[in-house]
Amino acid sequence: MTPAFWRRWHRWIGVPAAIFLLFASSTGMLLAGTEFFGEDEALREATRDLVSPITLASPEVVSAAFDKALSTVATQAPGAPIDKIEMQFKGDTPTIAVYTGKPGGGEDRNFVVNANTGALLRTEFYVDKPFINRLHSGEAFGDGGLVVAMFWALSLMLLTISGLAIFWRMRRTNVTGWRRYFF
Repeated sequence: MTPAFWRRWHRWIGVPAAIFLLFASSTGMLLAGTEFFGEDEALREATRDLVSPITLASPEVVSAAFDKALSTVATQAPGAPIDKIEMQFKGDTPTIAVYTGKPGGGEDRNFVVNANTGALLRTEFYVDKPFINRLHSGEAFGDGGLVVAMFWALSLMLLTISGLAIFWRMRRTNVTGWRRYFF
């Protein structure tokens, strides 16, 4: 294939790829910032080197904490379906997060309960994936958004391949060493 072919395809692929690259990079930056500065990351960092006081030899402690948490949530949302439960025993305030769904389906609320006392610490609305994650992947726009995301990923791969092909063809063959590739 001629250098003109690669340059032409590189330009044609580059125009839509630039739009998608800007979208993916900006939402990716927001996602990374949210992850880096978020409350969950701060808790992971603070408890990374701690040893959990709960072991496999103490199932009764886990059962008691679990029962307290479910009892507390049952008073707040009687009869609500449970989507998932997360237990976090390390740190100053061990917690149990009970994620409830709506009776007709879908996500509803997250109840965070103190694992030691059974006291309700906070209630939050929740969705399975945060909006920024769904926006970055294209899922926020439905199945069509996911298909578009696959195409923009393909266009970025093709842009990279055609750029490398142009780079390889433009390299100077009459020069030796690193200058041959970095002209």
